Amino acid sequence: MTTLAKTGQGPAVRRRGLGRHVMAAVLCLVLLALALLASVMFGSRSTSAGDVLRVLTGDGGDAYIRTLVESRYPRTVLGVLAGLCLAVAGTLMQGVTRNPLAEPGLLGINAGASASIVAATAFLGASGQRETIWWALAGALVTGVVVHVVGTAGGGGGPVRLVLAGAVLSAVLAAFIQAVALSRPRVFDTYRYWVVGALGGRGFDAFWAVLPFAAAGLVLAVLLAPGLNAMAMGDDKAASLGISPNRVKGAGLLAATLLAAAATAAVGPIAFVGLAVPHVVRALVGADFRAQILFSSLAGPALLLFADVIGRVLLRPQELMVGVVTAFVGAPALLFAVRRMRGAG
Repeated sequence: MTTLAKTGQGPAVRRRGLGRHVMAAVLCLVLLALALLASVMFGSRSTSAGDVLRVLTGDGGDAYIRTLVESRYPRTVLGVLAGLCLAVAGTLMQGVTRNPLAEPGLLGINAGASASIVAATAFLGASGQRETIWWALAGALVTGVVVHVVGTAGGGGGPVRLVLAGAVLSAVLAAFIQAVALSRPRVFDTYRYWVVGALGGRGFDAFWAVLPFAAAGLVLAVLLAPGLNAMAMGDDKAASLGISPNRVKGAGLLAATLLAAAATAAVGPIAFVGLAVPHVVRALVGADFRAQILFSSLAGPALLLFADVIGRVLLRPQELMVGVVTAFVGAPALLFAVRRMRGAG
């Protein structure tokens, strides 16, 4: 009787799960489409949906409108890339560390990129967007690797040790940044512009520079999803299924580092996207990391683009950096996560 009940229940559960995923997919795709449209419509001067459609289809029209719409393409593409990278990196971090408050900054990625830019500007004379992108990428990757090595040294590293390693290294790098930036005005000007996080003022070269790292991190994340599902049942259970927890953790942290480093190098440090999106996606599609990674790659860009649009229209004709807007959006998400943790406890 029990066997029959279980057998009959399986298809019903699968149908409910499929229906839930379909609804979540429709919601995420609609939101992303609206975010993409809003990103090319709104700015210091708004354009209509009809104008945007005419530009996209090449129907001619006013040359000024066409130039205005096309000037918003780079920040829209960067918003998609950065939002995807940060959201998927946050999903990986929360899965690997089993900490619902984990996000890419936990590995010291932001501090490493910032410190690298400050050092390169102060001591090597680096200047210009292209140079700072490469220095930020190198600093972010090196910091992520160092935190992983320190946090897992001796084979006994756990989530707490990893968090402590990231916090210590971030504090050291923050002290270095303050000491150098405050003593050198030129360095401070460069750092001040970059550290807030913004999609504007950057071109397609930033996108192409970080795309290989983002693609590698995303492919690795997709390949790791089954292993993360197994690890969610516990390391012992995962090992009994032929999964190496240490390898999955190491590869997961590497993928998160690649993704977060790419996003940070391209648009600067942007907080809370990697924290908020995984919680929203988990509430929509459940605990399956295959679904979480897929839907995070849709919801992350939508959130970041909407935040960028808000920043553009809120203080028009001035612009509020997207990193500031996401901080305001992310604060309620942090409170929501804490309340869920308390309810689960």
